[in-house]
Amino acid sequence: MKKTSSKSADNKLVVERVQTGVRLEKRLVKVLKALAEYHDISLGDLMEGIVLHAFDGKTPFGEESLKVIANLKQVYKLDLDASASHRLMEQK
Repeated sequence: MKKTSSKSADNKLVVERVQTGVRLEKRLVKVLKALAEYHDISLGDLMEGIVLHAFDGKTPFGEESLKVIANLKQVYKLDLDASASHRLMEQK
């Protein structure tokens, strides 16, 4: 079995990353990009963190980040919440 990650001397995990062709709702991407910028990390790093937390059944955001997200959702007019999951469809 191929080893997918290893630890380096400074306790960082070495991984192999791949490009994806993921399509996401436009306003959601704007909020994610702005949140990544707020935390001074890449969009990919933010999304990896969100997914890893979700896979462990944990919330990826603390109280401060949730406030920032609420503000960014207003700025970018993102009115979607978890109840919209699996119901989004593109306009033809």
